[in-house]
Amino acid sequence: MKSLYSLLILVILSSCSGIDLQQYESNTPQLDLFEYFTGPTTGYGIVQNRSGELTRQFTVDIAGEVNDRGELVLTEDFDWSDGEKSQRIWILTQADQHSYSGTAEDVIGRADGIVYGNVLNWQYVVNLTVDDSTWKIHFDDWMFLVSEQLLINKAILTKFGFKVGEVTIVFQK
Repeated sequence: MKSLYSLLILVILSSCSGIDLQQYESNTPQLDLFEYFTGPTTGYGIVQNRSGELTRQFTVDIAGEVNDRGELVLTEDFDWSDGEKSQRIWILTQADQHSYSGTAEDVIGRADGIVYGNVLNWQYVVNLTVDDSTWKIHFDDWMFLVSEQLLINKAILTKFGFKVGEVTIVFQK
């Protein structure tokens, strides 16, 4: 029993170690969220459950503009495969060359992001409506700029540290 407990602690601690984003600093093209998302962008995405089964598909039309406070406002209009339509409005700020933060109505607190080269990692918690209840879901959100026009986004969704799903989006300028 003691070795099982030790193994469990080791697994939990090793899963907390993150990827060193600085290793991507020289990757090109360089990702600048304000530059990429200013103007119109379209995204094509899928949602998978924890087993990898496809549960939903969507398209998202994004209108991005920098307001007079220097914030990037992203208005995202989602069209879901099951007929649902929804909207999220992000307000993003850039603290320094490598740090971004953002808020949205369903985000608890603030999303914090770090970018190096062509890679950005966001961490945030969303109030996600599932059936008739609301779950607090943690997003470990990764964006990879593969060309000036194409950005791939993959998010792992967890609750209490356990994977509950994935979202994959391909954005095109």
